[in-house]
Amino acid sequence: MANLKDLRNRITSVSSTMQITSAMKMVSAAKLKRAQDAIVRMRPYAQKLEEILVNLSASLDSAEGVYARKAEKESKVLIVAVSSNRGLAGAFNANIVKAIQKEINANPDAQFNIYGIGKKAYDVIAKRGVKSIGQKNDLYNELTFDAVSEIAEMLMERFRDGEYDRISIVYNQFKNAAVQYVQVEQFLPVREVEGDVSAASAGDYIYEPGKEEILTDLIPKSLKTQLFKAVLDSFASEHGARMTAMHKATDNATELRKQLKLSYNKARQAAITNEILEIVGGAEALKS
Repeated sequence: MANLKDLRNRITSVSSTMQITSAMKMVSAAKLKRAQDAIVRMRPYAQKLEEILVNLSASLDSAEGVYARKAEKESKVLIVAVSSNRGLAGAFNANIVKAIQKEINANPDAQFNIYGIGKKAYDVIAKRGVKSIGQKNDLYNELTFDAVSEIAEMLMERFRDGEYDRISIVYNQFKNAAVQYVQVEQFLPVREVEGDVSAASAGDYIYEPGKEEILTDLIPKSLKTQLFKAVLDSFASEHGARMTAMHKATDNATELRKQLKLSYNKARQAAITNEILEIVGGAEALKS
């Protein structure tokens, strides 16, 4: 009977877990719809603005392009780790950690610092000895362009002051609920145009009132938009990853409960059969 009691306890425990994972799946599905709509609306604007920025940066000389300054050797690098504040999202945060560690291993001569948006990946990397310059864990409580802009302005200021030769963003790019791609995206300096620079700089753009005014307005706005898009991508990816993970966990719990119920019924039937045999054996002993 002790075996039956253990099985009953396990069935109850698995059933409770299944209810929790099912509820978490539904919550993430509801949040995913809003997050997905936000990133889908944002992408066309961000991509067009980045295209203009890259073309503009190709036509700026070293004196004008303060955000295009490229060091001969990258000695100081800042990684902006965009992850989540909570776990139970499959490999969502672990993939960010792997990408950051790969980046660090690929540049052994550079000094790396980390800034965290979300705590999970940041905590792991910070514990590995990478110096932190801060974190922003409450950003997801009210995810707005203004809130992200404050972080972008801080990053731009540190780059202008020459504290870092490169600033990169590591985040999960959202494709759908089941698929997210880890991106290591250069934030600063502004990425160079690939291919023929002269052709790209000529482009189809007429800059008014002039490049100097655009430099003080469009480039900072584009950088803020780039960071905002990365955070929105990560936010949607988090809920997609969590929904998928909780869906799999619910399916696994359902299957495990079926197996436990089958084992329980077999053990119960065996116990009943043993009791019947004992009764029959006792009755035969009385007759003799």
